[in-house]
Amino acid sequence: MFVRWLISIVLNAVALIVVAELFESFYLDGFGAAILASFILAIVNVIIKPILVVLTLPITVVTLGLFLFIINAIALMITQAIMGSGFDIDGFGTAIIASVIISIINLLLNNLVRDSIR
Repeated sequence: MFVRWLISIVLNAVALIVVAELFESFYLDGFGAAILASFILAIVNVIIKPILVVLTLPITVVTLGLFLFIINAIALMITQAIMGSGFDIDGFGTAIIASVIISIINLLLNNLVRDSIR
């Protein structure tokens, strides 16, 4: 179980690096910063994200779940605030787009790794 969690952290770091390469307004200071950001994001997703999901449940239902992208963007912005200068997102719009792309990349990478493990 710990190995799967570590693989998830590394795959999320790869997704963060891909997004940093795609957008000038999304900055990461190398692979070490990506690993640290991925670790912090995992902690934010475990502690803060469930609280946000419960608090925003009505709007999430009304938007058919699309508001979850906003919550993911908030999690990215919290991670950026904790990280400091090693991780920088220029705006909330960039965070929303980045959260969508990170979700897609994580889905693809996790499916690829899961298929190769079997």
